[in-house]
Amino acid sequence: MRKFHPLAVEAMRQGKRIYHLNIGQPDISTPQAFFDAIRESQPRVLEYAASAGVPELLAAVQGYYGRLGVSLQEQDILITNGGSEALMMLMLSILDEGDEIIVPEPFYPNYTTFIHAAGGVACPVPTTPEEGYRYADREKFESRINERTRAILLTTPGNPTGVALTREEMAMFKDLAKEHNLYLICDEVYREFAYETDELLTMLSFEDAADHVVIVDSVSKRFSACGARVGALVSRNRTLMDECMKFCQGRLSVATLDQIGAAALYSVDPGYFAATKAEYKRRRDTVVRKLREIPGVICEEPKGAFYLMAALPVDDADKFQTFLLEEFADNQETVMFAPGESFYATPGKGKNEIRIAYILKQEDLERAMDLLALGIEAYNKR
Repeated sequence: MRKFHPLAVEAMRQGKRIYHLNIGQPDISTPQAFFDAIRESQPRVLEYAASAGVPELLAAVQGYYGRLGVSLQEQDILITNGGSEALMMLMLSILDEGDEIIVPEPFYPNYTTFIHAAGGVACPVPTTPEEGYRYADREKFESRINERTRAILLTTPGNPTGVALTREEMAMFKDLAKEHNLYLICDEVYREFAYETDELLTMLSFEDAADHVVIVDSVSKRFSACGARVGALVSRNRTLMDECMKFCQGRLSVATLDQIGAAALYSVDPGYFAATKAEYKRRRDTVVRKLREIPGVICEEPKGAFYLMAALPVDDADKFQTFLLEEFADNQETVMFAPGESFYATPGKGKNEIRIAYILKQEDLERAMDLLALGIEAYNKR
């Protein structure tokens, strides 16, 4: 996703303005509570934090899940350096060489980074733009389970597709994991941004699957605090958490001040989430409306997060992005997205697909979609 950065730097050097839809960095303001808590802490010595996390943050995460109807013990939570470290620790704890993780594609590319680092194999379940990238099909997953399968990995709401599971679909995956004695890993960092329901859904609500469910969580997207690098690994599986704790001890601790700030974020008024969700929904509606005006584009309305995947009427999204940065401009403006091929494990898939992160303000999204339409027309006329 970052390989076009040098081309973007050169385009900007030439005076072009680029509308960035390629990276999911929110522009929503981080709540002031984060900065106030750090400013007020004023420790005499900035000490190591406890490896599992500072007490106030562990308590804040407990309280957050308690409000979702999920009762957790402190030892069910490990604070991590973002959701990424939680994923890395998890893969290193459950995978041996050649073990498999089943994951619907397209998926967040770093999943394979950590799976491969642990010697594992990502076993993809393909989806298509025409079906809106929906993947909750028991038969498709069950047919891929074998003696080397260790887990099913899901993101809901999803990056890069915006697909959000219903409670009934979540229950299906829970049953599947139980019946085949698998871990069910759920990346739920976009939980607040599900547009078809006001209920905050978590796989942890299924008490009968406590030994199977593992949650990856983070303050990055929920509180627009990506730079804080504070995540969490949450599970009631005591053996698994004991193994992951060894990695927490090995890296000593997460940054103390970031944890203090993150703990304060969990006291933010619910109105913050309501306003943020409404803003992202407006942006989603804008992008979908504009994309559907472009001939040949295939795009289903995403149900959550702030991403969508779309198939474009071009032969190669990588080449098209290069064209937009090197050869195209309208009034010295162009646009960036994330080409779709990198979100797939299946060779050749996603070649004409893109991911859009709708993290710009309304008028900028309107202009970015117009540039995309003009760019497609110019590219296909070459």
